[in-house]
Amino acid sequence: MNDPAGLFEAIARRAHLFTDQRLESAVDAHPFDLRDIHPGIPFGVRKLFDDGHYSHATFEAFKFVDKEIQRHSEIHESGFKLMMKAFDESLDALRLNSLSNQSECDEQAGFRFMFAGSMLAIRNPRGHEVSISESPDQCLDHLSLVSLLLRRLERAGFKCE
Repeated sequence: MNDPAGLFEAIARRAHLFTDQRLESAVDAHPFDLRDIHPGIPFGVRKLFDDGHYSHATFEAFKFVDKEIQRHSEIHESGFKLMMKAFDESLDALRLNSLSNQSECDEQAGFRFMFAGSMLAIRNPRGHEVSISESPDQCLDHLSLVSLLLRRLERAGFKCE
């Protein structure tokens, strides 16, 4: 790694491994297990990650989110447009809660923009650009976001397969 600050950050992020009593199991654990990456994410994403194709792994994980939202909402759009329609309170396609008070309406709107924003900011560049470079930690951060989104869907009763 040519970036000393990045190297230091990578070492600092793993320092807990050397002080944790569960050192042996943590060293042997896959990064997906350490980050609690959603188990429904297709196996191919893990294979891409293991083979060092971090940007492609991120792209495939967000494509999976897109397909899950299409399946549950029955809306035949993709990306930003899909997310904005699927989580629109007035369309009633995907409700994350009962929308019975301001807090629940705010949560619905917030997740609507998280889903839509992740398509614009993370998935789309990887689908349209050729040379996006990504570190393992960046990929794991993106996959953690995918996991958060999928778990919120499941908590609302939408099974992710």
